[in-house]
Amino acid sequence: MSKIETIGIVGAGQMGGGIAHVSALGGYKVLIHDVSPDRIEKGIATISGNMARQVGSGKLEEKARNDAMARISAAPAMADLAAADLVIEAATEDETVKRKIYAQLCPQLNPEAILATNTSSISITRLAAQTDRPERFIGIHFMNPVPVMKLVELVRGIATEDQTFEAAKGYVKHLDKTITVSEDFPAFIVNRILLPMINEAIYTLYEGVGTVDAIDTAMRLGANHPMGPLQLADFIGLDTCLSIMQVLHEGLSDSKYRPCPLLVKYVEAGWLGRKTGRGFYDYRGDQPVPTR
Repeated sequence: MSKIETIGIVGAGQMGGGIAHVSALGGYKVLIHDVSPDRIEKGIATISGNMARQVGSGKLEEKARNDAMARISAAPAMADLAAADLVIEAATEDETVKRKIYAQLCPQLNPEAILATNTSSISITRLAAQTDRPERFIGIHFMNPVPVMKLVELVRGIATEDQTFEAAKGYVKHLDKTITVSEDFPAFIVNRILLPMINEAIYTLYEGVGTVDAIDTAMRLGANHPMGPLQLADFIGLDTCLSIMQVLHEGLSDSKYRPCPLLVKYVEAGWLGRKTGRGFYDYRGDQPVPTR
């Protein structure tokens, strides 16, 4: 397998943009694809702004920022990803969406290219089976926000070859990230532990044990968490939280993973957290205000 020099990213949103950000700073050429040129342009502008903040805080030199931005290019058509040695799918946490992407993407790729997914919960083995390269398919799960968080989970499917795993490891290490290896079980390690805790916090709110403020304050000051679980759920996105809990509930067939009805209600209302302006907090004013 040839050396990884060019990274293709499918999805210019928060996760895809973050992966592009750290990859470009790591010296890789980056090609970003999304469903429309406007989304790609917006994603690249966000990366530029985030790097500018790093420069302003003294964490990054201006020259390093300019060099990194010069390595990032738009890939309006999937065929534009043909030059990539590693393509990372960073689409929404929806298996149907991911399958459709692979069906369109695989015929466009170099036969030797590695295909990875940034899924936070879905079976790598099952996703790999929908591609033309299960041996060269792997889970590379970055944490959000990608430029800040040090951890990356690597997850092999049943067919993932050692060569693919070693190449992915080399890429992640080059980004100065810490690797943890998870077996291919629903939600892997981080979200297998984190999301049930968040779901339990939502049950605590649903059952009237405490208010939003009481629950988050209790966990910040009583368990020394950097942010409360409901605040964190809003940051992750309540739709993503629900998707992961559904994967756990269906994949492990255990009632303890049943998504809280209140979480379902918020998602049905379109109150998805920070990205929509309302979740367990209302973000439309100067300061977030609890919605319960």
